[in-house]
Amino acid sequence: MNRVIMKDWIIEALNHLGGKGWPREVSKYIWERYETDLKNSGDRLYTWQYDVRWAAQSLRNEGVLKPVNNRRDLPWELA
Repeated sequence: MNRVIMKDWIIEALNHLGGKGWPREVSKYIWERYETDLKNSGDRLYTWQYDVRWAAQSLRNEGVLKPVNNRRDLPWELA
């Protein structure tokens, strides 16, 4: 498992949530579906929420997610 796969998980979660969702909703979705993968990933278990945020920023840079301009009061949203 690596950070790149988390991009797919974020897109999957946002699609499930209707195209947008708060980071906690995305993280909850990922945990509920990939808990076993995360637990079996070694040290990634301790960094996965940071890695999800990294993946979200990477998706913003690629234009897959709408920009939030350093605001924390906006949900993550597919572009």
